[in-house]
Formats: sequence, C-alpha cells, structure tokens
Amino acid sequence: MPGDFAIGIHDLSVATTQYVLTHDTLAAHNGTDAAKYHRGIGQRSMSVAAADEDIVTMAATAAAPLVARHGGDRIRTIVFATETSVDQAKAAGIHVHSLLGLPSATRVVELKQACYGGTAGLQFAVGLVHRDPSQQVLVIASDVSKYELDSPGEATQGAAAVAMLVGAEPALVRIEDPSGMFTADIMDFWRPNYRTTALVDGHESISAYLQAVEGVWKDYAERDGRTLDEFSAFCYHQPFTKMAHKAHRHLLRHCGYDADEGEIARAVGRTTAYNAEVGNSYTASMYLGLAALLDHADDLTGQTVGFLSYGSGSVAEFFAGTVVPGYRAHLRSAAHRDAIGRRQDIDYAKYREIHEYSFPADGKDHPVPRETTGPYRLAGLSGHKRIYEPR
Repeated sequence: MPGDFAIGIHDLSVATTQYVLTHDTLAAHNGTDAAKYHRGIGQRSMSVAAADEDIVTMAATAAAPLVARHGGDRIRTIVFATETSVDQAKAAGIHVHSLLGLPSATRVVELKQACYGGTAGLQFAVGLVHRDPSQQVLVIASDVSKYELDSPGEATQGAAAVAMLVGAEPALVRIEDPSGMFTADIMDFWRPNYRTTALVDGHESISAYLQAVEGVWKDYAERDGRTLDEFSAFCYHQPFTKMAHKAHRHLLRHCGYDADEGEIARAVGRTTAYNAEVGNSYTASMYLGLAALLDHADDLTGQTVGFLSYGSGSVAEFFAGTVVPGYRAHLRSAAHRDAIGRRQDIDYAKYREIHEYSFPADGKDHPVPRETTGPYRLAGLSGHKRIYEPR
C-alpha cells in the first residue's frame, strides 16, 4: 500500500522547432511598431515548425533526454496533452512510445482541454504514482499554436514541447495538495474540427482567464491552501507573456494586496524568458515557464511556487509545488538555451509558405522534405498514415 512519500516532477526537458520568426520581421510586414509586440504583449519571436516537424517530433525530442538519463523500464504510462492533435483517434503518444523504444507494457493516452491539458496530465500522473510508487509517468505537453494570417492572434503563435518525468521522491519539484479548481462554459477560444486555425475572442478570453484566477483561488483558499505570501514565485499559463503579469496583478488585488509592479516582476518575471522567445505553446506554456524559472532563478531550494493553469473554454487549476534540495544538479539549462538559440531565422515569405501549407487529403504518398536538424522527423504521409523516423 502507498506510504508517506513525496510525488512530483523528477526531471523536465524542453524542445521547440527548427525555425523562428522574429516580431521585428512580423512588424515590418504589418507596417507596425515592433514595440507593439515587445512591450505590448511581451513577445520577441515565435517558433515555427518546419515541414517535417509537428507535436510528435517535438514531444519525442523533449522526452528522449529523460529516457536516456533514467531509462524507460519504470515508465508504465505516457500521458500526452495537446490541443493540436495529429489524429482524432490515435494518441500522439503512441508515436512517441515507438520512436523512443519504450516497453510494450505501457498505457498511452491523449488528453485535451485547451491549454489546461498538461496540468490534467500532471495531476493524473501524481495519482498513478501514489497508487504505485515504483512506477514513473511520462507526461508530455506539446502544441503548435496557429491563427489566421494578419489576425490579432497571429503575433502570439508559437510551438514547444515539455516532457516531465513524474515519480516518487522527485529531484526537482514536489507537488502539493490541495488544488483549487474552476470550470465555466465560455466560448473565448475554440477550434472546430473543420478548421486548422483557432478562433479567439481576445477580450472575452482575458476576461475569462481573470474570472478563472478568482475562481481557483477561492476554491484553493477554502481547502486550506497556503497563503499568498508563502509563495516565492508564480507560474501562469502564458498565451502571451504579459498575461502572466496581468493575471498576477489581478490575483494580488483580488486578495487585497497592493499590486506593486516591482512585486509582480519579482513573482513572475523569471518565468517568462522562454515564452517571450517561443510564443504560445498552449499545453506546454506554463511548464515552459517553470523551466525558465528553474533555469534562471538563484537558489530556489525549499521555496514554494504557485501554479495557475488556464485552458480556454474554460477549465483552470491552482496548486503549489516546493523546490527540492539539490535540484540544480538535475537541470538542463544549457540544453534548453540551445534548443531556443539554435533555431534558424526565417523571413516572412518563408513563414507564410509554411503557414499556408496543408497535406493533400487524397491518401497518396506524400514525402516531406528534410528540413529539421532535430533528432526526429515526420517523413511523410502514405495511405493517410503519418510516418515518423529518427533523422
């Protein structure tokens, strides 16, 4: 039977794409001031997937270092969270399972609830480990965000994957009870099956997010969670990085605190470094914020981090995690910086070509040109089947 042991994030790894479009380039195309993006929404560039990259290749790239370090024998479950799935039936994690050569005695499932899905995966993983502490769960959040060209949402696009190994006695972050939760039926952001790009009501989405901030904190406080001043930092879902500042300002005011800009920057500033360069990665976004915090902060040993996960539509959750002593020896800071720094700058014409491309739906053979320099690639489609391979 389960005993008294900590459960949480044992290891964490980040991956993104081959290409990057800077917001300077986007602003030049739009004829607008780049400050609209840099200061207005806090974005400097966006990751753009090459033709042979997608949520599967990013996920496998993020997860491979975890398997290389820890082995795969204890991984009994893969939870793949995404809102940009490549198939309506088959879980994308099965492709990752194959690419990584994990044991057949594994359950694999895909979760969807907008940008909240990664947190659902993490919490499900905590429950599985609590039931059987000998097992580990591979939680992957991977998305490519895409909006219509020249739409208000275009500047917030991005792509990334975060893979987390969840287990007993974690080396990075111990996940705590309780959670505060909130759900409301709101059409602030959605993507019908017949569309490749999402629809969003920007003002409604911000309002829904802030409503969820109040809702999750109310539930968290009623369940005897920590007080606000017990947290040293906060990781928020970041559809754009300034949203983290806006959300924390709202939480402070809601709780009767002075919304001092210096305090807001102290609480969330270190979580935005990667998102500002990568753009919105949907399910991966909040965990990309955690990676940035762990990689950029001074010593966080023993300090408590607040996590506020929001997914449009809408579902949200707030929970706490405490950073484990010795965590810095397990970080992948250099690899994360390299993943972002190695991206190839593209011009607007190349970006537009990528954005407008879609696979023919005729079921014939459609090989994909070799573009990525990452370890895994989408080789093509044949008979409506996606074919993945090591590069």
